[in-house]
Amino acid sequence: MVDVAFTPSAFESADVAVVVDVLRATTTVAAALAAGHGRVLCCEDVETAERLREPGRVLAGERDCVPPAGFDLGNSPSGFRSPRGEEVVLTTTNGTPALLEAAASADEVLIGCLLNLRALLAHIDELAPGGDPDVILICAGTHGRPALEDVYLAGRIAGALGGARTDAARVAEAVAASYREPRAALAASADAAVLEEVGLGRDIDCCARESVLDVVPRTSALEQGVAIVEPAPTPGQPASAGSRSEERPLASARSEPGASRGT
Repeated sequence: MVDVAFTPSAFESADVAVVVDVLRATTTVAAALAAGHGRVLCCEDVETAERLREPGRVLAGERDCVPPAGFDLGNSPSGFRSPRGEEVVLTTTNGTPALLEAAASADEVLIGCLLNLRALLAHIDELAPGGDPDVILICAGTHGRPALEDVYLAGRIAGALGGARTDAARVAEAVAASYREPRAALAASADAAVLEEVGLGRDIDCCARESVLDVVPRTSALEQGVAIVEPAPTPGQPASAGSRSEERPLASARSEPGASRGT
């Protein structure tokens, strides 16, 4: 069964969860791994990210769409064209909390965006060779409300998967079918308007590119409130191959979450 959760709070359980935050967190995670970073450590708040700071780690993220003070990078996927360190520590307003919720409740958590759409669909097919996957597509949304760009991508994914689907999946498919191309859907969203307002409109074009990356980010562990994300194994590769989650321990990381409007 293919289902869609329009916000993380609607997620219950599934064999496979796919988290989408098109503008911009899941796009940034995919871009960071594709650029050659070994892991992305996703955390909920700035304080936790600061505690994870150490040589070889790049701090990235946003509050109110811009990088927190002292961070190396923001949440723009275009900032990850080449490795800036061994690992990335990422915290965002909506995307990383959604990923943490999924990682706490699902055994297999994948990260989707338009940039890796084809690779993501192929990977889901590998997980469900019978053609009837038990998948929930979790939209990060914005402050607990649905985000158009996330629903659009969820609809694209749902429409490409075989098997039965819920009414929520059919609603997402209908939304996706109403746009002729990805950028139109993204540009029509409230989150795109916010990015334009703060001078980050170029990120809309970056996030609207389709199937330009082969990487499929996968949560390999959840430790101390941090979701460790690594590239999923390629077909025929053992699930443990390439996993580096045990090679470098996390620093102690605990703090109170904050609130902002960012994407």
